[in-house]
Amino acid sequence: MSALTDGQLVGRCRAGDDVAWNELVERFSRYVYAICVQAFRLREHDAEDVFQGVFAKVYEHLPRLRDDDAIRPWLGQLTRRCCVDRLRSGVREQPVGDELEPPGADETLARLDDALTVHAALAELSEVCREILDRFFARDESYHTIGEALSIPPGTIASRISRCLSKLKDALEGRSSAAAASGGKVTR
Repeated sequence: MSALTDGQLVGRCRAGDDVAWNELVERFSRYVYAICVQAFRLREHDAEDVFQGVFAKVYEHLPRLRDDDAIRPWLGQLTRRCCVDRLRSGVREQPVGDELEPPGADETLARLDDALTVHAALAELSEVCREILDRFFARDESYHTIGEALSIPPGTIASRISRCLSKLKDALEGRSSAAAASGGKVTR
């Protein structure tokens, strides 16, 4: 299932595939939860309630999604609305200004969306490329350490990183072209 695109996964969910539904929840669970706690700063129990509500609404309203490939932007907006509703329900007894979204929510959502896009593009790369890029950028390992761990001469690590970054760029450009073509539209 993890090899399926988001659109293919949504299509299988629409067809009633329970395994696909579990994969959809697994694929997007960290994204939804991160929006709740990072962008809206919800407490853990509120974030868990919103998380449950979001996926209940996704299950109920998935047939309304016009473009299967637009699941992520739709999920992001749905999560945002549910977080605002949760914040609104928590302040009924307290006077509060009109603005319920915390400052920086848009930037946090954009950062989370970018991270998910990069993660998905990395998944399209070979195991070797993922490993090299992870070791160099995420773990901050030296060329020498990477070379020893992967049995690659340290002198070739820089060229491998460059080739893998080029492949990552191509994967990201392919994703942005597909996203622009889909438009992320949903009916109401």
